[in-house]
Amino acid sequence: MTGEDPVMFLPRLNQNAEERLSRRHRMGKKGKKERETPCTETFEPLTFEGKTPATIVLLLSSPEEDILVKACEAIHIFAEKGDENKVCLLGLGALEPLCQLITHINKLIRRNAFMALGIMANNGDVRIALKKIDVIPSIIDKLSLEEDVVVHEFATLCLASLSVDFVCKARIFDNKGLPPLIQLLSSPDPDVSKNSLEIIFNLVQDHQSRLAVRELGGIPPLLDLLKSDFPVIQQLALKTLQNVTTDKDACNTLREEQGFEKLMDILSNMEFRDLHAVALRVVANCMSDSESLQLIQNGGGLTRLMEFVLAPNMPEIQSNAVKCIARVAQSSENRELLNEQNVEKVLVELLSVADISVKTAACQAVSAMSFHLASKDSFRDLGGIPAVVRLLSNDSLVLREAATQALSNLTHSNQLNAFAVYEAEGHEILVQQLYGSCPRTVANSAATLGNMAGQEVIRCSVLSHGAIQALVEPLKSTDTQVLVNSTLCLAVLACDTEARAELLSARGLHPLVNLLQTYDKEVLHNACWAINVCASDVPTAVEMCKFGALEMLQQINQSATRRSSFSKLAMISLLNFNLSVKYSLTGHLASTEVISEGFYDAGKVPAGQRILTLKELSEQPVNKQRPIIVVNAATEKKKEDDKRKDETQPEPPTEKPWKMMDDVSLQILLKKAKEFIIPLSDEREQCAALARLVSEAMGGAVEMEKMHEFPWVLHLAELKIQLQSNVVPIGLISRGIYCHRALLFKCLADCIRMSCTLVRGEYNRAWNEVVLFNGNPSSKERSSKPCRYIVDLMHQPGSLLTASTLAAVHYQTI
Repeated sequence: MTGEDPVMFLPRLNQNAEERLSRRHRMGKKGKKERETPCTETFEPLTFEGKTPATIVLLLSSPEEDILVKACEAIHIFAEKGDENKVCLLGLGALEPLCQLITHINKLIRRNAFMALGIMANNGDVRIALKKIDVIPSIIDKLSLEEDVVVHEFATLCLASLSVDFVCKARIFDNKGLPPLIQLLSSPDPDVSKNSLEIIFNLVQDHQSRLAVRELGGIPPLLDLLKSDFPVIQQLALKTLQNVTTDKDACNTLREEQGFEKLMDILSNMEFRDLHAVALRVVANCMSDSESLQLIQNGGGLTRLMEFVLAPNMPEIQSNAVKCIARVAQSSENRELLNEQNVEKVLVELLSVADISVKTAACQAVSAMSFHLASKDSFRDLGGIPAVVRLLSNDSLVLREAATQALSNLTHSNQLNAFAVYEAEGHEILVQQLYGSCPRTVANSAATLGNMAGQEVIRCSVLSHGAIQALVEPLKSTDTQVLVNSTLCLAVLACDTEARAELLSARGLHPLVNLLQTYDKEVLHNACWAINVCASDVPTAVEMCKFGALEMLQQINQSATRRSSFSKLAMISLLNFNLSVKYSLTGHLASTEVISEGFYDAGKVPAGQRILTLKELSEQPVNKQRPIIVVNAATEKKKEDDKRKDETQPEPPTEKPWKMMDDVSLQILLKKAKEFIIPLSDEREQCAALARLVSEAMGGAVEMEKMHEFPWVLHLAELKIQLQSNVVPIGLISRGIYCHRALLFKCLADCIRMSCTLVRGEYNRAWNEVVLFNGNPSSKERSSKPCRYIVDLMHQPGSLLTASTLAAVHYQTI
């Protein structure tokens, strides 16, 4: 519509649109009055030339159909000349009248309007504007089979342009655009078929559209288009089928519609070599069940598939063929069949080709075949494991992920394969992969290292390359599989004392404890297992308790849905290596649980409440609560040994070393116990003598009726003020009652290897139980059945009360 390309019109007036508008503005009252008078006569048809786009856009609002036909045609021709013209028409406001004209009752106007709109929609700015107008329902309404084929062509062309946008795809689906589009796949006009196919291809990127295509009977017409004379239609049909067949039901429909036969026809025809790569991707989607494999095998498809796998200089086809093998190997029956075809040898050879995509696909196939026991051994014997290890250093993230997955499956429950990875020095690279950015690669690497670390020689080497430090960051991951595999790997590695010390130094215990808050069962189970292993040392157990591990485990074990044997085991292990906390929570220490330096009695603590460390308790200001009783029987020689030991072991990273107050009085008591009690030959005599020693140290015997006169409360308060601390060494207590005497008895008994328990009661009560045989040790009449006694430390020190007697009950409760 320029001066060089005039367009001929037959308007009612022989002026152009601008002149008519100008004349209207110039009209006065007389003109208005004249317009009110109906005119029964009309002009003779006149021709005129429209030379500007603005003129023609204005004519889109004309009430005369002939003008509308010519105007739409002119806009179509103008828009075809390039994007500049499309943007020009958009700026002149052509879109809105065109969107109205596509629903015009006149077929010719409707057709020409669609032609103009379809061409304009190819432009990005026009597409954005069309989204705001929401023309999609009107376009879909004109896709019925009764409509003109030209309307079908340009209506689908317009939708094809719009369907690249997510919002527009949703509108097409919501306005029931798929049923007419599927019908138009069978249109005799190839442009209509191609445009409809392109729209459907864009729509099936979304799950709901993929399902709908199958439900609406879209697979048969898609298969029919594979016979099209136009390669672009064949390609699009195959790509659409590739997306649709990710659904299992769609694969079944494909099989029922003889889709495999049609795909094999393409794969067997070298004239269609440009379609082979996409056709193989469709086949790969449908090869996970044995029925499909059998169907292909009966038609010679498996042989043809192996030919593609070995095809030289055709990497895309080769990689897609290997992906088919990987999908086939998802079934145990299929793996058996592929093993009979010696597919392992072919896959190992492909691990060394130049193309990245082929090597990646080969690793994926190795992973799948590794679920077959015989194949695992074959890959090792054929040199496949060193070949996969070499791929760990490749720059491709996708290839490294596939390689680590292959190693994870190859080493699972297979010590020989694990050792082969070790011999190929794969563990060194796998440790470095734990620092990677790809979650799948990190998860696979952790799984492989966990599979390997069961062998001590490999575990030591893995640890020497910094595996513990490398696992700390994965423990903070938000990826579930990374957490599952990292915690399991840590549990295997942490069975070494040095590994636990390194984990403590690397600040890895805190993120491990934090995993107890997860609601994922597998992560929680593995975290509990790792905590159980790490609790084998007092420093790590104390550190985990500091981070609230015990409180979290108590909550877990009280939950019907979260508790498990793993959480109970973790709880027991933490308590066993943190006897101070165990005594506070359970009120009981067994005869096998030996009190050592640093043990403290913080009193009974309610379940779920965090128990502070001794250092934390010592830093609190003096209060009116009961004192914290601490045991520190270390001598100067022992302190020097501990100091040298500390120099070789890392200290908790979050706090400086803390020194307990010396307890010289306790050291004197311990010396007396060793000098005077150990030499005694009779167990009863030893027990009675130790009881008297404890009683004398803590104020002597007190008659039960005079217990209220015994000044133990005032004494302990004075000690706290004197020490300016809530923590009181047990040796300094010279006025102690049941709970203090029972703790001192247990402490001294453990030091001289005399077996006894420590049990907490109510109201500051506590007692010790010992198991003794009746009769003389040298006498043949000595009872073979031992008896359990409570040691009286308060009223008649040295007396042994049979645990089941009234006197014993009285001692425990009154």
